[in-house]
Amino acid sequence: MCGIFAAHGLEKPANDRVRYIACSKKQRHRGPDWSGCYVGQESVLVHERLAIVGVDTGAQPLVSEDGKVILAVNGEIYNHIALRASVGPDVKFKTHSDCEVIIPLYRKHGKELCHLLDGMFSFVLLDESVSPARIIAARDPIGITTLYQGWSSKRPGAVFFSSELKTLVEECDKIISFPPGHVYDSSDNSTTRYFKPTWWNGDLDGPEATIPTAPADLTRIRETLEAAVRKRLMSEVPYGVLLSGGLDSSLIAAIAARETEKVSQAQYELRKKKLQEAVSGPSTPTGNLINEEATLAAWPQLHSFSIGLENSPDLIAARKAAHYLGTVHHEYVFTVQEGLDAIPEVIYHLETYDVTTVRASTPMYLLSRKIKAMGVKMVLSGEGSDEIYGGYLYFHAAPDPASFHQECVRRVKNLHTSDCLRANKSTMAWGLEARVPFLDKAFLEVSMNIDPKEKEFTKGASQEVDADGCPKMEKYILRKAFDCAPGGKPYLPRSILWRQKEQFSDGVGYSWIDGIKEHAEQSVSDEDFAKRAERWSFDVPDTKEAYLIRDVFDGLFPSETAAKTAVRWIPRGDWGCAADPSGRSVSIHNAAYGTD
Repeated sequence: MCGIFAAHGLEKPANDRVRYIACSKKQRHRGPDWSGCYVGQESVLVHERLAIVGVDTGAQPLVSEDGKVILAVNGEIYNHIALRASVGPDVKFKTHSDCEVIIPLYRKHGKELCHLLDGMFSFVLLDESVSPARIIAARDPIGITTLYQGWSSKRPGAVFFSSELKTLVEECDKIISFPPGHVYDSSDNSTTRYFKPTWWNGDLDGPEATIPTAPADLTRIRETLEAAVRKRLMSEVPYGVLLSGGLDSSLIAAIAARETEKVSQAQYELRKKKLQEAVSGPSTPTGNLINEEATLAAWPQLHSFSIGLENSPDLIAARKAAHYLGTVHHEYVFTVQEGLDAIPEVIYHLETYDVTTVRASTPMYLLSRKIKAMGVKMVLSGEGSDEIYGGYLYFHAAPDPASFHQECVRRVKNLHTSDCLRANKSTMAWGLEARVPFLDKAFLEVSMNIDPKEKEFTKGASQEVDADGCPKMEKYILRKAFDCAPGGKPYLPRSILWRQKEQFSDGVGYSWIDGIKEHAEQSVSDEDFAKRAERWSFDVPDTKEAYLIRDVFDGLFPSETAAKTAVRWIPRGDWGCAADPSGRSVSIHNAAYGTD
């Protein structure tokens, strides 16, 4: 993952080089390893690099052999090896970067190349072989990576792109969050959708809306998620897993631990074979052999990372999961005051005033700093499962299976405004990349086409159990897929696999949200809160906590165009759900623990 900045349609781009390098510098935290700049006939492309694949040779912007196609990418292309083979043996690659394959794909398929990419990405590609020069920009299907598009009334005809809002606010008076699954083409000034999976309905509530009827194939669910994790272990640098002890992160950690052990064991056996061949002669000193064997025995283990307040639910559960999985576990404790102190920095990096996102991002932001300090550059994370399987506790109130499915689709479509934004920006604030296996295209295709009747769940006294005594709780079929795995050691302890859902901001310790609310009550006067509708014309805060966060956001990003890029995460009020997004505000949360 990196940071990209591009401006196209400039009259004298050479004059803007220093200015736009300065703009891009505001997102250098995304790419602390190197910076690159290309100035073309009417364009400037700047790249801030975080090196994970092709470490020694993948500096960007990438330039084709004839110097006519220039590319800046933020992301990872997991199927790049297969794509390299598909473009033919005549194509000569200059680097080992997984992103370089986009250039020959463009020459072969034009902007239709986006359909072929399996990964998380935002890119800007400049084609100077045509006149006027052409630029295309695209964002991955779900919006795991961030991308903004802007225009300036002072520069009519120019268009801007960047990984972060903060680089554009002084240049552009119109800014949008570039839509996921779309591609922009300057040749006709069009932005079109390229991502059209079978489960993606146009009008969710219209007559054309279709509700899937496929039964849940537990084996396919398990194997597709395993494949999603496997491909995301593509890395030339140290990596780990974020482990909250909840179902989603624990499943990802369990799969990653198995895959890491497979690779490490294979490397161990290969090195051992070479060693034995090398020391087969009688003159080999025994001491050297012993030392080599000791080194070989210490093959790598997966590292896991968790954070919470002292004795929080997540820390306790993560500790148990890590012990079971045999990861090298790192646990960090933060205080409410440390979290409150970090909120302005968190909002600066998030570039949103959504309460839910700020709540959950603060501990993730603090943890990411600790992880990066250890030299780790990439982590796997569990975002997306709740949207795909209806795992948020408010889903229990869905009036029927069709509504359940439609809400799942809405949540997946809007992940780029909440959990994807949090996972991307909280980690990239420190130059740490988060990869999210649940949002793999193949896994989505399997999971989003399951009959929603199989995703529905019950709680409290009305909760059903299956023939094995497993509760029909939220994400039942996902849990069951890893409970019935064939032979060998179970993926997870039963207490983790069937653990009650916690929102991340709750799981780190209930005092965290309570502390933010108390701080807001003390910081925002009743008089100011009563006049909030006079201060804001849209997205008027409905709590003092929301007022405080919006006030900090406005101080950092004072323009209305910046504020309009933010989207608030709100549960379904028409399902009788509380406006507070905390899981604890849902009545069945307490019922599940037997406290109601």
